[in-house]
Amino acid sequence: MKVMVMVKANKDSEAGVMPSQELLAAMGEYNEALVSAGIMEAGEGLKPSSQGARVHFNGKDRTVTKGPFIEINELVAGYWIWKVDSLEEAIEWVKKCPNPMEEASDIDIRPIYEMEDFEEVDTDGKCLDQEKTLRHTIAMQKAQVNNYLFFSGCCEEALAFYQTHLGARVDMLLRFNESPEPMPEGMLPPGYEEKVMHCEFAIGDMTIYASDGCGDEGAFAGFNLALTIDSEEEARRVFEVLADGGTVRMPLEKTFWSPLYGQVVDKFGMGWIVMLPPVA
Repeated sequence: MKVMVMVKANKDSEAGVMPSQELLAAMGEYNEALVSAGIMEAGEGLKPSSQGARVHFNGKDRTVTKGPFIEINELVAGYWIWKVDSLEEAIEWVKKCPNPMEEASDIDIRPIYEMEDFEEVDTDGKCLDQEKTLRHTIAMQKAQVNNYLFFSGCCEEALAFYQTHLGARVDMLLRFNESPEPMPEGMLPPGYEEKVMHCEFAIGDMTIYASDGCGDEGAFAGFNLALTIDSEEEARRVFEVLADGGTVRMPLEKTFWSPLYGQVVDKFGMGWIVMLPPVA
């Protein structure tokens, strides 16, 4: 079950009084314990109601009232979202919490409705299906997509090349012999112990993952890295560098969608699209 655990507001929190350093540290340790136990899904402190607003609904009418609000004992100063096995488990965890205020305070625990709770109303299951779709959509909106390149033994050489000519920035690099766990026997070809197991590098605002893989991973087929550059001079320089030792599939030229566009496969087998941004 999921519960919302709410820290009730008081005159100090509504006045914007900051917690002491000791209390802040204690709450940090408590949050670490919640995360380590695997029950904390979210948690935030709320600014005073003087910085918020309230919208009152009456039929089709909407009335907006700016804070502060006088019913301090009805306000919330912070919250957690926990996933627990029972209300009793949540109670035990709350009892371990440091007093969140410098004076007497209250923490409320409220179970969160799950769609299964509405089965008697949602008789055809359409609302449940809609809820599942929305949850999937929200999860994917937070997802990150990165290219992962396998260089079949020449990853480090490729990184040096991209650093020199494309201004690549290598953020981390882990070799097979630095792995915290040993590789399965027979997985690596001879001499691969110092090859790149995993690395992360950036070109412009694009983050790319890369590895030597575990042998011949084959050519980079079916996709390209698209590199948009504002300067024509720089675009031509980059294209020539990538074409050196590689293959030009489409020379740089004007197209109806870009003032300058070309396709090239570099000497490592990586396909690139080099282009200027479209003219507005």
